[in-house]
Amino acid sequence: MAANNRRMSGKKGAQVGSGGQRRRGLEGKGPTPPAEARKGHKKNRIAGAKAKQIVRKPSPRGGRGGKGTSEMVVGRNSVVEALREGVPATMLYVQQFIDNDERVREALQLAADRGGIHLMEAPRPELDRMTNGLNHQGLVLQVPPYEYAHPEDLAAAAYDQGADPLIVALDGVTDPRNLGAVVRSVSAFGGHGVVVPERRAAGMSAGAWKTSAGAAARTPVARAANLTRALEAYKKAGLVVVGLAADGEAEVGDVEALGGPVVIVVGSEGKGLSRLVGETCDFRVRIPMPGGTESLNAGVAAGVVLYEASRRRA
Repeated sequence: MAANNRRMSGKKGAQVGSGGQRRRGLEGKGPTPPAEARKGHKKNRIAGAKAKQIVRKPSPRGGRGGKGTSEMVVGRNSVVEALREGVPATMLYVQQFIDNDERVREALQLAADRGGIHLMEAPRPELDRMTNGLNHQGLVLQVPPYEYAHPEDLAAAAYDQGADPLIVALDGVTDPRNLGAVVRSVSAFGGHGVVVPERRAAGMSAGAWKTSAGAAARTPVARAANLTRALEAYKKAGLVVVGLAADGEAEVGDVEALGGPVVIVVGSEGKGLSRLVGETCDFRVRIPMPGGTESLNAGVAAGVVLYEASRRRA
């Protein structure tokens, strides 16, 4: 009898006083999430790997001017605006099980109408990781690296057209919206391109594309490793370098050189032209402002001088 009791004491089963823990363990935990959303599942790993491939990766330098880096536009309004303005894009990420509102539908329609933009669904955690926790609202647009021209190409293209080069160079302009505005003005007044330094300067980002209102597709932007050397090369090629400065020796309307091959150099709103760039200029000119405003932003200043150059060439 004692031996039989010992065998019974080792028998598995619910213990007295378990509080129904085993019963709760058998209860359902809701519907099974799709394979793409289940961590560790093969489809989840594939989706995550694809999403990682083109997230802000520096591109190898290509062409004479090189390339920028890819970037992302995040948020429903921002994505829709970028697609409306024709910002180049390669991929539109859409969150799985996203609330399909009017902006999402418009983004999908714009991407489909344009063609060449791949659509990809991704789990929310992956979009969170891609955007470093930004409020992406379920939409992320991948913008490819911008292909910059070389400064020499801008003058060469003008001469090939039988025209005197009209180029704008930006010195220390860091706001992409100013760059976009300058590109738009150069296009409007028949200019042949814009030159920006490779470092410590605004590049052709999605913000610059949007501000250019489509002009960036027609007007090349070149990138110079050293702006001073690029300006010196222009001078050797026969171009006159005209720098804008609040304390310039002459007024814009008095500079006849604007009617010929010229590079207009615009500095930052706060600091103006850097010392070396200012010393490289053939002329330092000012824009008369009877209203007393101390300075104009780069986009407005470039527009004023481009108008004068265009008027002299008419």
